[in-house]
Amino acid sequence: MKTVAVLPAGSVSDEAAKHFFGDAEVVWKHHRHISDVFLSTVNGVSDYSIIPIENTIEGSVNLHMDWLVHEVDIPIRAEWVYPSIQNLIGRRSEFLDERGELDLSRIRKVLSHPVAIAQCLQFLGSKLPGAARDPVSSTAEGVRIVQTSPGSGLAGIGTKTAAANEGLDILASGITDHDNNYTRFLLVGHEPYTAQTSAAMKTSILITPPEDYPGALHQVLSAFAWRRINLSRLESRPTKKKLGNYYFFIDIDMSLDTVLLKAAIEEIEAIGCQVRILGSYPSFNHFVQS
Repeated sequence: MKTVAVLPAGSVSDEAAKHFFGDAEVVWKHHRHISDVFLSTVNGVSDYSIIPIENTIEGSVNLHMDWLVHEVDIPIRAEWVYPSIQNLIGRRSEFLDERGELDLSRIRKVLSHPVAIAQCLQFLGSKLPGAARDPVSSTAEGVRIVQTSPGSGLAGIGTKTAAANEGLDILASGITDHDNNYTRFLLVGHEPYTAQTSAAMKTSILITPPEDYPGALHQVLSAFAWRRINLSRLESRPTKKKLGNYYFFIDIDMSLDTVLLKAAIEEIEAIGCQVRILGSYPSFNHFVQS
């Protein structure tokens, strides 16, 4: 039986994890902070960690990317996509007007993970323009704080599961700015993932060009282009070693075992670039509505 570290029960990460593992027998280790999720697997407390890495609306979750690159050395073992359906959660009885109707303007403060808040800016701007927005470590943590603070005018943004877990009400459902709001999750761990198989494979690499090498990025991309290798993601992030130095985070729609990809990496290394393999793994890119 595998042990999996994930953000708190009721978070989108928790819901996505339960969907991905399905009926498999799993021991869940819930943590309030993403750093503790990572370190659980680093320290051997869990076999795998579940990391939200990218979102339709907000793009990359840079904090989690930086942890994966700078703080830990754990291979990516699988990826999947899950719908992020956010809801406004609180005690309905706290926000009723004199006629007994819900009055959202009585909400003083909204708590949630910064990414979830950013996914709901249109709703917050139009329906709760006067409410403060406080970031917390996860959507589930925000809902938990609301539950423990009755009469404080607090509401949270989170899942229906989190609301049910805490005995709170859905004040407004489906409040994300766009209906096609999905989050990409990574499964990281020291052991290969074997519970499911997928015909689709991905490889994630980091490329750090040599300093003062004009045209290095062009040559890197050319190594993929003339071989007709599809890149599904290309993003630059600071190396944190020197101002102006960046690495390139690249997702490739191909297994590392293929001859073409191996040859491309050899060509990139030949021009002096450093290449770090983050993982070659099955991709479960199915959108499942909950």
